[in-house]
Amino acid sequence: MRRREFIAGLGGIAAWPLAVRAQQAIPVIGFLSLASSDGYQPLAAAFRKGLEESGYVEGRDVAIKYRWAEGRIDQLSTMAAELVRSQVSVIATASTPAALAAKAATTTIPIVFEMAGDPVSLGLIAALDRPGGNVTGVANLNIEMTPKRLQLLYEVVPAARVMALLVNEADPIVAETQSRDARSAAQTLGVNLHVLNASAEREFEAVFASLSQLGIGGLVIAAEPLFRSRGTQLGELTVHHAVPAIAYGRDFAAAGGLLSYEADSRETYRLAGIYTGRILKGEKPANLPVQQSTKVEMIINLKAAKALGITVPIALLGRADEVIE
Repeated sequence: MRRREFIAGLGGIAAWPLAVRAQQAIPVIGFLSLASSDGYQPLAAAFRKGLEESGYVEGRDVAIKYRWAEGRIDQLSTMAAELVRSQVSVIATASTPAALAAKAATTTIPIVFEMAGDPVSLGLIAALDRPGGNVTGVANLNIEMTPKRLQLLYEVVPAARVMALLVNEADPIVAETQSRDARSAAQTLGVNLHVLNASAEREFEAVFASLSQLGIGGLVIAAEPLFRSRGTQLGELTVHHAVPAIAYGRDFAAAGGLLSYEADSRETYRLAGIYTGRILKGEKPANLPVQQSTKVEMIINLKAAKALGITVPIALLGRADEVIE
């Protein structure tokens, strides 16, 4: 081998570790969700869009470690601890239980949440305008919208005297809040309300099978990550059991559910992505006010209404963001 070629070869060998180190130097985000990946891909894409708006493209400027708990709340603490051990740069959380698990796992790694509920009363932050500590994010209104969902369903089926709320009792904070608010709204409307539980996908069929026995005239499906990620299945079950129902998430209405009413989740995830990017650039969570989404979206499935023999009020159709015919 010629001397010049040998020296060039040494240069290549010396440069290789530098290239590896440069590649390893890109920040890593831990994405922790209570839900399953299949039902949340549009929201994960919205999160990445927000990152891109901040100058970070996955695979080029940043890496993301996704951790999906598949509805098992007991797995969140283990997953959060693993992300902390791997020394990710930021932890982005999807759902209230995921945010609480991340908060319990670290007081130093920045956390950006997308969640329903009040982060102050849950102890995640000190105040909305000055969060303090290592946590900030975006709060949506989906939990607070439960009474409104019941009211909207009542507008469509005003003859219903008995309704049901489906919750996930494995997520007690969310379940208790929505149950309390729904009972209060039902009392105002003069409706009897049954609170039913499904904490796993395998329990869905039994819940729907019980509706006719209870004389349920309408079903409100709570704002819950497990239900969001299984929106298509739940929508199909409402068709099979011929029950008027309202949930959150377009997948539910597209699969045959009568109504969907929710905060614009794609927007909240995009905003969470932007905040994550800003923190990667050096901003502190303590100084980033919690953002609150006020945009809501209502979808009405007229095809489902016709199959159920329901006439949707014209006034309600006029308020819909989308009508599926």
